[in-house]
Amino acid sequence: MILPETMTAIAVRGGSGPADALFAQTVPTPRPGPGQILIRVAAAGVNRPDVLQRQGGYAPPPGAPDTLGLEVAGEVAAVGEGAPRWRVGDRVCALLGGGGYAQYAAVDARHALPVPAGLDLLQAAALPETAFTVFSNVFEIGRLKAGETFLVHGATSGIGVMAIQMAKAAGARVIATGRGGAKAANALAFGADLAIDSTAQDFVAAVMADGGADVILDMVAGDFVQRNLDSLKPDGRLVQIAVQAGSKAEIDVGRLMVRRLSFAGSTLRPRSPDEKARLAHAVEQTAWPWIAGGKVHAVIDSTFPLAEAAQAHARIESAGHVGKIMLIA
Repeated sequence: MILPETMTAIAVRGGSGPADALFAQTVPTPRPGPGQILIRVAAAGVNRPDVLQRQGGYAPPPGAPDTLGLEVAGEVAAVGEGAPRWRVGDRVCALLGGGGYAQYAAVDARHALPVPAGLDLLQAAALPETAFTVFSNVFEIGRLKAGETFLVHGATSGIGVMAIQMAKAAGARVIATGRGGAKAANALAFGADLAIDSTAQDFVAAVMADGGADVILDMVAGDFVQRNLDSLKPDGRLVQIAVQAGSKAEIDVGRLMVRRLSFAGSTLRPRSPDEKARLAHAVEQTAWPWIAGGKVHAVIDSTFPLAEAAQAHARIESAGHVGKIMLIA
């Protein structure tokens, strides 16, 4: 395959608002280095960390492109030395450290996975960031098991939708919260056993009336932290993956100790390439069969052309979306 010398990519300039900060520019097409593949991008996911980076609050890890974009799907356009699994023309999706808002993206070959059977490239591009995040935090850190009760906040976000489906596929009972009756109804449609409208109900009371949660995945933080701890069963586990309501919280450590609760936090993007490769293998072994079997699927809220990345960011910031917002390259 003959690669073009240049490509279109979305750059960030001064200003935090999407219309001011994001613009299309022409840049050299990357070439894959040792252990990398080059993907001709068909679609890229838009995620909250992209918004934070645009606003100046989430720097890319060392060596990652400044271009936004943490997940893509497309065809392999070129293969670097030491990437024997892939061939030009293979259909793949991949987790990136950055660079997804572009027509081509170079990625560590170990962080790419085959497109699951039955999915198109748009659906596949909506998987890596959410599937890797949910698997790592819910099943590895949170140790969720079949028969346990799982609570997730933000039920209609990309993470929330994926968490509901993966927890159900693993045999857990799922409780989900959403802001408003429509989002609660959507959570039930995605497979939640109990959905709570957090604008009309005290989620702690509702969860405890249901018997409490064994594992909670939270993106809110702030005053949700103690409320989450109050919603756990003895030996329960709370996993924090974002701090949308602020990174400071006051908790009752004594109550945490008496009830043997665990409180952990993690991020995905700064992890080492080797750790991401390990995680990719684990996701392929566990979650990819769920996807191929129809137990887990991508939920697409809306799509935008690559050049309209600013509109895609405005959509995610409106908090009205259900599922993933995608760019078409």
